[in-house]
Amino acid sequence: MFTTRPTLQGTFGMAATTHWLASQSAMAVLEDGGNAFDAAVAAGFVLHVVEPHLNGPAGEVPIILAPADGPVQVLCGQGPAPAGATVAHYTSLGLDLVPGTGPLAAAVPGAFDAWMLLLRDHGTKSLADVLRYAIGYAAHGHPAVERIGETVETVRELFTTEWTSSAELYLRGGRAVRPGELLTNPPLAATWRRLVTEAEAAATDREAQIDAARRIWREGFIGEALAATAARPAMDTPPAFGGGTPTGERHAGTLTGDDLTAFTATYEEPVTYDWRGWTVAKAGGWTQGPALLQQLALLPEELPAHGSPDYVHLLIEGCKLAMADREAWYGDAADVPLSTLLGDAYNTARRALVGDRASAELRPGSPDGRTPRLSKHARAVATGTGGPDPLGALASGAGEPTVARSEPAAAPEVDRDGTTRGDTCHIDIVDRWGNLVSATPSGGWLQSNPVVPGLGFPLGTRLQMTWLEEGLPNSLTPGRRPRTTLTPSLALRDGIPVMAFGTPGGDQQDQWQLHFFLAVALRPQVRGGLDLQGAIDAPNWHNDSFPSSFFPRAMRPGSVTVESRIGERVIDGLRRRGHDVTVGGAWSEGRLSAVARDPRTGVLSAAANPRGMQGYAVGR
Repeated sequence: MFTTRPTLQGTFGMAATTHWLASQSAMAVLEDGGNAFDAAVAAGFVLHVVEPHLNGPAGEVPIILAPADGPVQVLCGQGPAPAGATVAHYTSLGLDLVPGTGPLAAAVPGAFDAWMLLLRDHGTKSLADVLRYAIGYAAHGHPAVERIGETVETVRELFTTEWTSSAELYLRGGRAVRPGELLTNPPLAATWRRLVTEAEAAATDREAQIDAARRIWREGFIGEALAATAARPAMDTPPAFGGGTPTGERHAGTLTGDDLTAFTATYEEPVTYDWRGWTVAKAGGWTQGPALLQQLALLPEELPAHGSPDYVHLLIEGCKLAMADREAWYGDAADVPLSTLLGDAYNTARRALVGDRASAELRPGSPDGRTPRLSKHARAVATGTGGPDPLGALASGAGEPTVARSEPAAAPEVDRDGTTRGDTCHIDIVDRWGNLVSATPSGGWLQSNPVVPGLGFPLGTRLQMTWLEEGLPNSLTPGRRPRTTLTPSLALRDGIPVMAFGTPGGDQQDQWQLHFFLAVALRPQVRGGLDLQGAIDAPNWHNDSFPSSFFPRAMRPGSVTVESRIGERVIDGLRRRGHDVTVGGAWSEGRLSAVARDPRTGVLSAAANPRGMQGYAVGR
């Protein structure tokens, strides 16, 4: 089939990310003798510089890795809620949702420590080696992509009137950077230079220097600046890209130096599901990752023709059921019954709910006979009324409540034309030794919080994904992680790791990734290998028929947004089945990248998304 680019193949190394400079920086590390993990860390820090509207050092990153000589692991770079972040504190301020931006939305930063732990435990390069690419681009500049200046313009008034430290960096001379102009970040370059200098002064060997850098982040000049900024009241605002006029209030955050000192990134086992000889590995129920596995478990034995109206309808309806379970059962504040949610009996019963017509209902199941636990807000946006709980009388088993269809009053997180509000990056790397890594860095973007004076980056906003209601799996809970949308993937074939993939896109991530995975698994290979680029280029779609993870937590029951390239036959077929179809741009859905390794031949592959005109794969 025709693709926008070839699926790259080689034997030395492959890198695919959401920005060409990060991909090439990763490749430079591989060329310098580094492994996939060294390359991923270097790319991650470059993305902080070249995509500051999509991620930053004080954000978060879940990482899934398959060392050539060890088991698949998940590295959690998602920080928890601070000790002072209680439901009682937030509701005492008159809030019923965590604000979309501002200090109150800041969790404990997790990305930096996760990158350092990956470098220490699995890399081979020094701290200075991997940071030199980010330092160079921050100090000497990089040609700005279009969305940086566009994003700054949406928050211009906020920056000039309230977040003046951000204006100093992103509105120099009173204007945002134009596409192609060199954008520098001198404070960030100075921060990393000082970090390297202090870490090298503290120790002589590689691992000890990395641990010294981790301490400096928590307790040294960086930690002190982060805690001081969190304690300083700043304006809460509408959600990112929601307009520049401040409409909130000034609040201090709950993050303290003690919270920073207490946090460390951690390793854990992945959650997996076997499907037709493949095993897909994801992070646990503190992410939305298992929703992809649930969608696989809901598939019938016989599938409709790939890309047909019946096929697209089936995947949309299965996604709705999986995401309804995400709302009811996923989160770090309670045990997630994943063994039942992925079990045959449960999914056989749930599969029977998929009919010939589109559902506009939010239908969580009842694993082990338990009643689903949905927030009041989720119930309100599902019904459009905010009235009595229509789900409270769910019978045990996979019952089907009646929920009226209604458009929510709040604006959706995805525009009606199909344009997504980008907030995330992605990295996939494979090296000649067979190491694979997939990472989805996000948060701490320039529109999330004021830039920390002297550091060159802001705090994040991941707490907006928690509920201000006690007793839910995703309730705001000190010491517990907010349920994140960030969800990298790794696939094994006959038990051997063969592919790493992922995408930005918030709630859409495990929709687009499922479509990609099935396209790889079900369609012919190219040149004897996986057709990664063909699967990425294929027309894509998503639905918003469940509460969004982002403030203001909206929902569009029965909705589906498709790329126009999907064709009139599919569009008409979906509408006949009752779907509320929005036709987006021809290249508006999905931001995927992927790498792969054939264990029989050692041939490496890579591909990246053409949408947005900045993702790239490189390799040889």
